[in-house]
Amino acid sequence: MEIKLPNYLKYTILLLAVVLLIYLLQLFKSILAPLAFSVLFALLLLPFTRNLERLRIPRPLAILTSILLVVVVLGLVIWFLSMQLMSLTSELDSIGGNVVDLIDNVQNFLYHKFGILPSNRTELIQNLVGSVQDIATSFLGNTISITTGAIAALTIVPIFVFCLLYYRDHLEQFLFKFTTKDHRGGLLQTIVNIQRVVQSYISGLMIVIVVVSLLNSAGLLLLGVKYAIFFGVFASILTIIPYIGIMIGATVPALFTLAATGHMIDALLVIGVFAFVQFLEGNFITPLVVGSKVSINPFAAIVALLVGGEVWGAPGMIIALPFIAMLKVIFDAYEPLAPLGFLLADVDDVKPKKKGKVEGWFAEIWNGLGRGKKNTSE
Repeated sequence: MEIKLPNYLKYTILLLAVVLLIYLLQLFKSILAPLAFSVLFALLLLPFTRNLERLRIPRPLAILTSILLVVVVLGLVIWFLSMQLMSLTSELDSIGGNVVDLIDNVQNFLYHKFGILPSNRTELIQNLVGSVQDIATSFLGNTISITTGAIAALTIVPIFVFCLLYYRDHLEQFLFKFTTKDHRGGLLQTIVNIQRVVQSYISGLMIVIVVVSLLNSAGLLLLGVKYAIFFGVFASILTIIPYIGIMIGATVPALFTLAATGHMIDALLVIGVFAFVQFLEGNFITPLVVGSKVSINPFAAIVALLVGGEVWGAPGMIIALPFIAMLKVIFDAYEPLAPLGFLLADVDDVKPKKKGKVEGWFAEIWNGLGRGKKNTSE
């Protein structure tokens, strides 16, 4: 016998369930965050692994080959960025002298324009150095913590990916146990749609990162910025965190250019390059590469980023969009949750498409020809 509950009680239970879910996600972050990344990597590597298996390569060897390929690519990117960063730190002494000159110019400008007396430069530099030391100490501690977590993730994520790919048939049968035979076709289609969405998002994101890094580096090279390739690649990688990453990626080279040259116009030109590339990325590159398969409206994306950052920090912000896209697929497939899928959808996808002028002219001509034939036959 089904028990009917009042609506207010249902909503209260749902709210408590959401609060409990967020609490459990934070409590088991060290396990669930690597598992979430493993799911994304497994879905991304699944087509490549299947192609290797069709070549009569054993499944374990095919999975290991796929994982090794990802590790090699990520290792090369990390090696390049670390070498560029080591070269950049060797110029900090010369940049420090430029910072002193820049402080003098700013103080002189404020004194002549607004009558603000210059402060003691020695005291100002000491305070600045002290702040930098505090930041460096904190950064070192965070780096050690992040490095330890990264090493742990690098060991456990490949294991999770291997298990998910190796036991994928068993996991599929496990999901079938929750549904009747009549609904297994719909469940299988939902799984396929989730796989397509994740593959479209991640593969498209990789292509976007490569294209944006080339555009960023070309623009910075034209401006004569040192370490243009490093800053271009660094900013493009930060596009993994939508809306926020590009701002961080533009601020760092702008500050470096300002400290290296002492001219504000150079820093503004650097920001202009990143703003122009961001315009191209948001309006042309990403829609062309990713297409309409990952169609989440900006408001839902921003909320997902904030929730992901609050629950899991930076890793949560990175995986927020692909997981909200997966949820949208599930919502669309399950009729009671279809309104939530509609809420997450992009506005352009739910609006009826209007016919263009050319299409309208062809429709009018076609209808006119149809009427003419009809009148002739009559």
